[in-house]
Amino acid sequence: MTASPFADKTRRVLALIRKEGRQVLRDPSSLAIGVVLPLMLILLFGYAMSLDVKHVPIAVVLEDRSSQAQDIATSFQLSPYFETHQVTSMEEARDMMLSGAVEGIFVVQSDFARRAAAGDARVQIIVNGIDGNTARIVEAYADAAVAQARLRDAAENPDAPVVSGGQAVVQNQLWFNSANDSRYFLVPGLIVLIITLIGAFLTSIVVAREWERGTFEALFVTPVRPDEILISKIVPYFVLGMGGLLLCMASARFLFAIPFRGSFVVLMGASMLYLLVSVAMGLLISSTLRSQFLACQVALVATFMPALMLSGFIYDLRSVPLDIRLVSYLVPARYYVSLLQTIFLAGNVWRIILPDAAILAVVAAGMLALTSRATRKFLD
Repeated sequence: MTASPFADKTRRVLALIRKEGRQVLRDPSSLAIGVVLPLMLILLFGYAMSLDVKHVPIAVVLEDRSSQAQDIATSFQLSPYFETHQVTSMEEARDMMLSGAVEGIFVVQSDFARRAAAGDARVQIIVNGIDGNTARIVEAYADAAVAQARLRDAAENPDAPVVSGGQAVVQNQLWFNSANDSRYFLVPGLIVLIITLIGAFLTSIVVAREWERGTFEALFVTPVRPDEILISKIVPYFVLGMGGLLLCMASARFLFAIPFRGSFVVLMGASMLYLLVSVAMGLLISSTLRSQFLACQVALVATFMPALMLSGFIYDLRSVPLDIRLVSYLVPARYYVSLLQTIFLAGNVWRIILPDAAILAVVAAGMLALTSRATRKFLD
């Protein structure tokens, strides 16, 4: 009794998957990119990279020794964002700024007490502006320290005039990232880079390697069909990518204590869609180019670099020029970063999840169709 066509097809696909799986396990470079590199990226981005500004060295110049001036200086000393250095003169503080020993100068001028009695007391904050982003953050922290001193003084002396700024009280509250820790969005975004590396970079050399070694031509004389070859190429790297995802999630939860407020099932579904996009892009590059070196270079430029620079992984895309922002809408990683940060930090916000997931599904279907066509062209 002859086997059915479906049974024959299944047997061929399983045999090819076993072959590809063994090849992945025997290839040290695949294991290095799929296992070692994700671990290194997790440790690097989780521990070594931070966008938070803390322990900023700042010089404090108290030309006025009144209790109010001392109270404001104490706010800087107690702040976790500053490392204060008490100096006796503005000249000494200026020298420290020029030498790079401090990033800012806080000055309480000699007429502070007299101006405070008149309700017009002012302090001066000088910030090193070479790094504009850090300068803005330090300036905001300094304003907050002065505001805290003003509020304490108003609470202890309700009838006393306040430091310049009025009686308004600002209550700050951070949603979704109450710890104000950059790792809360860096670590989830790191999943994008790891899946892109495993899905696109590794698969970009798969078919090209077969062409270079001459093993692809041997498939021409077998009953194997193009779709069976694609499935056998996709499955091992898909499994490897999901393993990288689980490794990242375990690290985010147990190493860095990143909150997870969404659904695990939703996260897995969204990750599978993006992994399909990455694998399909890598196979499309590999099927089109028959050189491993060229395929690696194209994959790096077409997948990894956009995922790093144009996905919103590191900085807010609303701050980039309009033409670059429009280009970022063509990068699938942009939508996956949005999904990850939403699911991890905000929860199942369907107004964000559904449109982003739909875009990834359309891109995945389109990439798989293009890859199938490119492979069919070689086999027919």
